[in-house]
Amino acid sequence: MKYENQLELMVYGRYALFSDPITRLGGEKCSYQVPTYDALKGVMESIYWKPTIRWVIDDVRVMNQIRTENKNVRPINYTGGNTLSVYTYLYSPCYQIRAHFIWNENRPELAEDRDEDKHYQIAKRALNKGGRRDIFLGTRECQAYAEPCVFGEGKGFYDDDGLRDFSLCVHGIDYPGETGKDLMRVRLWRPAMVNGVIHFPAPWECDESLTRDIRPAKAREFTMADLNETIDEGGD
Repeated sequence: MKYENQLELMVYGRYALFSDPITRLGGEKCSYQVPTYDALKGVMESIYWKPTIRWVIDDVRVMNQIRTENKNVRPINYTGGNTLSVYTYLYSPCYQIRAHFIWNENRPELAEDRDEDKHYQIAKRALNKGGRRDIFLGTRECQAYAEPCVFGEGKGFYDDDGLRDFSLCVHGIDYPGETGKDLMRVRLWRPAMVNGVIHFPAPWECDESLTRDIRPAKAREFTMADLNETIDEGGD
């Protein structure tokens, strides 16, 4: 579906790590084969974010072959010292993303900031400059770059691959600032890729039977004065 405030972009890097929570139990990390909804949402928020809006990921197109590379790392233990672990990264990832934004209805105090064209134009300018903040794919060490593109253009490795199903994966996390509930929840789903393209359901469209409570949490408070202060510090 095409939205008036939709952005289309390409994001790429040397590595990506969309870690499967199951593999973390032993202190090691192994990436999912495809990005999660929240990882791509994080890319969009690194390009441009305000508490007034919510980015909604529509589709992702996998451009390069899904390949992995193992790395030996020495993470710091909570109790001090280091340990030796093996992390499995995706190698040379490249994705085309299609996303749009909606108003965060759980922020009525920011209603004065709901100017769609303003946010859309700022987001486009931010994308043209590669984003406002550092962009990474899954984890902080996986630096990435973003640029505008036309979704569907160019040759993708899986363009003629047909249907490819993936196992149960994390879709994303529901945060109090977006749901209006003092609770964090995790959403699960079973992604399917058709000719290299994965269509994401919106968070509120996910199967409730695959959603689990994590812990109580409170939303961070914002005011119009906070937004104006951001503008004074150099934001658009």
